[in-house]
Amino acid sequence: MVLICSSKERSGSRVTPRSFTVLFETTVQPLRLIVRFNRRSLFCPSLKVESLQPSTSLCLKHMLLARAILGLHHVSLKCTAVGPVFEVQPSSVVYPEGLSKGTVTLNCQARASPAATYRWHVNGTNVPVGDLRYTLVAGNLVISGPQYGSDGGSYQCLAMNRCGTILSRVANLKFGYLHDFSGEGQSPQTVYEGAGAFLACQAPAHYPALSYRWFVNDFPSFVKPDGGRWFVSQVTGNLYLAKAEPNDTASYFCFTTIDMDISTKSTFSKANQLTVQPDGTGVKSAPAIKVRFPAETYALAGHTTQLECFAYGNPVPKLRWRKVDGLLPSKAGASAEGPILTLPEMTFHDEGVYECEAYNSEGRDKHQGRINVQAQPEWLQVMSDSEVEISSELHWTCVAAGKPRPSIRWLRNGQPLSTQDSGMYQCVAENKHDTIYSNAELRVQVQAPDFRSNPVRRLVPAARGGQVMLECRPRAAPKPTLFWSRGTELLTNSSRVTVTPDGILWIHNISRADEGKYTCFAENYLGKANSTGHLSVRDATKITLAPSNADINQEENVTLQCHASHDPTMDLTFTWAHNGALYMPHFNLSCRPYQGNYPFNTIGDLLIVSGQLSQAGTYSCTAQTVVDSASASAKLVVRGPPGPPGGLVVKNVAETSAELRWSRGYDNHSPIGKYVIMGCSPLSSGWRTMRTEPSNIEGNAESARVVGLLPWMDYEFQVIASNILGSGEPSMSSHTVRTQQAAPTVAPSGLGGGGGDRNELIITWTPMAREYQNGDGFGYILAFRKRNTPTWVVERVSNVESSRYVYSNQSLSPYCPFEVKIKAYNRKGEGPFSQIALVHSAEEEPTVAPLRINATALTAFEMQVSWDPVQHLSIRYWRQHEREAAADRVRTAGLETTARVAGLRPSTRYHVTVLAYNSAGTGPASPKSTVTTRRPPPNRPPGNVFWKTDGSWVTVRWDHVKALGNESAVLGYKVLYKHEGQSALKVLDKGKTSVTLPLPKDNGYVVLEIRSWGEGGDGASISAHLNQEGLISILYHLAATHDICL
Repeated sequence: MVLICSSKERSGSRVTPRSFTVLFETTVQPLRLIVRFNRRSLFCPSLKVESLQPSTSLCLKHMLLARAILGLHHVSLKCTAVGPVFEVQPSSVVYPEGLSKGTVTLNCQARASPAATYRWHVNGTNVPVGDLRYTLVAGNLVISGPQYGSDGGSYQCLAMNRCGTILSRVANLKFGYLHDFSGEGQSPQTVYEGAGAFLACQAPAHYPALSYRWFVNDFPSFVKPDGGRWFVSQVTGNLYLAKAEPNDTASYFCFTTIDMDISTKSTFSKANQLTVQPDGTGVKSAPAIKVRFPAETYALAGHTTQLECFAYGNPVPKLRWRKVDGLLPSKAGASAEGPILTLPEMTFHDEGVYECEAYNSEGRDKHQGRINVQAQPEWLQVMSDSEVEISSELHWTCVAAGKPRPSIRWLRNGQPLSTQDSGMYQCVAENKHDTIYSNAELRVQVQAPDFRSNPVRRLVPAARGGQVMLECRPRAAPKPTLFWSRGTELLTNSSRVTVTPDGILWIHNISRADEGKYTCFAENYLGKANSTGHLSVRDATKITLAPSNADINQEENVTLQCHASHDPTMDLTFTWAHNGALYMPHFNLSCRPYQGNYPFNTIGDLLIVSGQLSQAGTYSCTAQTVVDSASASAKLVVRGPPGPPGGLVVKNVAETSAELRWSRGYDNHSPIGKYVIMGCSPLSSGWRTMRTEPSNIEGNAESARVVGLLPWMDYEFQVIASNILGSGEPSMSSHTVRTQQAAPTVAPSGLGGGGGDRNELIITWTPMAREYQNGDGFGYILAFRKRNTPTWVVERVSNVESSRYVYSNQSLSPYCPFEVKIKAYNRKGEGPFSQIALVHSAEEEPTVAPLRINATALTAFEMQVSWDPVQHLSIRYWRQHEREAAADRVRTAGLETTARVAGLRPSTRYHVTVLAYNSAGTGPASPKSTVTTRRPPPNRPPGNVFWKTDGSWVTVRWDHVKALGNESAVLGYKVLYKHEGQSALKVLDKGKTSVTLPLPKDNGYVVLEIRSWGEGGDGASISAHLNQEGLISILYHLAATHDICL
């Protein structure tokens, strides 16, 4: 043991440090003693011990030894070390068997002070670190060339420093392998077309679990589901076929794969031959489930669970899943209609009975099984690092949840509990799914009383006539004995003085005579200490102007006054409470509900701006200094619109009315004048005022009848009360009620029809909206008859959405007029008939071709076709070298006798026929008429455009356009004049190549378009933009495909 004593010797104005070092040889562990003492005395008055050992018993031995050697009482213990806490723990590894040159690293890192050292256990025994194959890198264990026989097992890391040892979770090192398939192939299988079959995989020995696929004939032609016909089980690896087809005859290979942490390995089987024999009978079969999931499946919470189900059948069965004892979890997604039901992130809510159903047109088959959800241990409550006094008690609680219920065991420094106290503790919870650890450090404190970190307050102010508390809380272990003195007087409990067992001194009804110094003394078996504070007595705080009761209307302002006197040496603050809750002022300028006045003086008025109903109540003003406070209260009444009525119920619901009852709400200090009832239905966009009996509901009423409702309609109601200050908040909405059913009161609208096939009468109408149906069992009654006949034919249409009825009768004449009417019905009766409408039966196809057909070329791009009058007509036209089937069509409606056909090609011969048509079809075609379009117009615009202005007129001139041999002759020019949305067209003959036009009087401009024209139509144009200054711009355009017409 080393004893270090040091002191400072003052020599004049200098301070000279002195130190003494004494070495003691003891049988106990080393510790360092730091001693401060007065040079004039021969002993050290105080001693600080810093133990280098985590053991409380050793530290205590050092303490007692120091006291025995030096005769000291002020001895304290400080252990600055921190026990290890894991930051990285090892994880399980699957290593490929036979890979001799690789390495496995099991990670382990812990933070600690001083830094942790590490050891490793495998299967409960020490790992021989230092062996050529085992290396420790920081805390990580590196195993070189892992060997199946000697290195497999359960590994744990131990992290330790002088404060203790902790044990990591278990990490398993296992060796993965996948052997080859047996060299013997399976016997060929033969199955008839339409039947089911399966091919067994018979996977070789392996670890860990395999994934399975099958390929056909050649790799990698893998089998695909093909609409649910094929299925590969990931449990057995077998390949299942729901319905065999002739093209399924092939060689099939089972392909298996294992995934390990550092590699992947695959292998495949010998060929499995499948032959499908044709069966021309086409016999169908009901589903038969062949792949069944277990009757009991155990799933782990937080993990994914899969259930397999597959069936044979013809047609190929479809699959669907359901949860028998609840709703199928939505997270199942698309797998709910497939052979593998996938449930990710399992929870205890997912536990239950699941059913797979296979179905087709021939029948169905079902299979059920239960999923039991279990869970790994997880901590609900863990322990934390603790420092306790010697000889005291400590309770640590560890609570873990899991299924099965976890067992709990405790470790100290990585071992089962022993009689030592200080150290690193671990709580271990485990079940068959996992083991988890919780760590904490326990430190046992031993210390003489010390006030340095928490002395008695040096200055304690107190108000005259009040009370004061002086605290005494030194650091000490074990707890010290505490007592107080004033000067030389030891204080004991009296009518005005109380000393509590934990060292708190209370003085009541304080007077000036109580001022002075007060000292707290603390003592335990390790030493003594004291601390002194001064009590200063001040004047009491008093309310000089208390707030008065006030009565305001909502949105009005009010000021509550509060003035106080106090000791002038202290600061005064004001606080307000509303109904007992602290009322903090807000200074939000956008609303400013209230505002406090808090100057550093004796006034603390509260200004409430735009008072609200919620601000009514009792206000308490408190004037406070650091030593005392005084309070006064007042009541504020805020008058406003009534509160919401309560207890709204709906009774005696009839077809078009309902009775409402309610109870009065708060009138907010102003009598209720009237009530308004609001209603809402699925057809309304929001709440609306309802008609009532009586129409004006007085303020003392608590019931009324709502009228004018629609039969068989859902309604909700609210009641709103009002007074002279306005309308209040609505009541809570009533429960939804449905009015009674009634017979329809209106007839369907939009009655019409016509058209259809031969011998048909089609009647159409607009379906009745929901608000007019008045009841369920809704439908329509149609009545129709030939015009001028007495007998009506009546038909019922039971579908509410129907809008069309087709009446077929071989005796119906084409286009025969019928009188038609319609009404609605429901379970309660029938409504009125509509007005009679006239509808014609279907027409016959036209049987006569149109007569006197003539086609005339108008331009290079357009022709005109004429005929004798026909109601509806279709024009067909095609070029001479084309077939008639490719003809273009133009249709007309009404009794037209001519039509223009545009978009033609210049100088082209066209054939034209005309056909009559109606709703029943198209009639025969007329004889062909032939027409040749004219030569195209010149595609060059007028050139050399120039102009001359004369005041408000402009003269524009251009060169003549000459037609080429394949173009139509120019017969003249067209000049289009545009200004401010107005247009004018001048047509000039061939001899004119100029035009005089007015100019705008303002600074605007005109647009001129100049183009040639002739038999072929309009040629290319040129545009000129002109104003008073002259030409602005010129634009050229291609030849038009049709003439300019105004």
